[in-house]
Amino acid sequence: MMKASYYKYILHFKEPSGTSRGILTEKETWFIVLEKEGKKGIGECGILRGLSVDDRADYEEKLQWTCQNIHLGEQKLWEELIEFPSIQFGMEMAFLSLKSENPFVLFPSDFTKNIKSILINGLVWMGDEAFMKTQIEDKIAQGFSCIKLKIGTLDFAKEIDLLRYIRANFDEKTIEIRVDANGAFNENEALYKINQITGFKIHSIEQPINKNHTDTMSVLCKNTQIPIALDEELIGVFSTEEKQNLLNQIRPQFIVLKPSFIGGFRGTLEWISIAEKLNIGWWITSALESNVGLNAIAQFTFMQNNLMPQGLGTGSLFTNNFDCPLEVSCGQLWYRKELDWKFNI
Repeated sequence: MMKASYYKYILHFKEPSGTSRGILTEKETWFIVLEKEGKKGIGECGILRGLSVDDRADYEEKLQWTCQNIHLGEQKLWEELIEFPSIQFGMEMAFLSLKSENPFVLFPSDFTKNIKSILINGLVWMGDEAFMKTQIEDKIAQGFSCIKLKIGTLDFAKEIDLLRYIRANFDEKTIEIRVDANGAFNENEALYKINQITGFKIHSIEQPINKNHTDTMSVLCKNTQIPIALDEELIGVFSTEEKQNLLNQIRPQFIVLKPSFIGGFRGTLEWISIAEKLNIGWWITSALESNVGLNAIAQFTFMQNNLMPQGLGTGSLFTNNFDCPLEVSCGQLWYRKELDWKFNI
């Protein structure tokens, strides 16, 4: 007989990290642990307060219900948890972990054998101009060939100066630049601001305006000179029909997939299938999970054979993360199988 339990864990940032929703100093996460016949399976429910659609008062109650009804099985639980994508993800992960020979090797591959790596972007957090410039210099020194800048909090002229600084030293063949506005642009000024940075050979801009302005976003995607990637726009879109309608109406150039926000592996695969039919590009990103969730997302991502830089470089942000085989080296994520896990909650 299977037993399920859940635990809360607070991750502490090494440095306060700026986002469009303020400064983060800690991040709450939850673990589901399955036990059966002496084996354990571990899954992480990566909720992000203020952004996840399942940031609700009854979140812990739903976790408790999931553990009490674990006998329903993975398929039925996934359907019952449709409005709780982070729990869907944790539950999927835990079942995979329980079935696996090694509870932390969910998708055996050349990645988990330490034969191949995953190309990732270097993330530059929001902050003052000097702080962001230091981060840019550090990421380039560390060997990243793709830099992602969070924009929308500084004076726009200063953000342009940061882009100018990168391009004065590195052309687009050397350093790929992605920018993420997190919905910070006003609808009326978005296209103007995008045109202002077109000359810097930007790969893409994520979520220039807030979600749920579908008509405006559609117009932006038709008229932009910089490819637009939807991110927050995908959160809270549950049915296959809703997903198809959204992408069909907006027709973005890319979508950004965070399994914790969109229904785990199954939800991510559905978005990929719909996007590819519409010739929309995609990449996968972690969402400040611990190394447990990041590990699962990385292994899953490798299996999708997407050679673009992925957003999987968040494992080093926390003081109390779990030691694991994941290692970032020269802009690549590796699984150093000789390194051990130290997981305790």
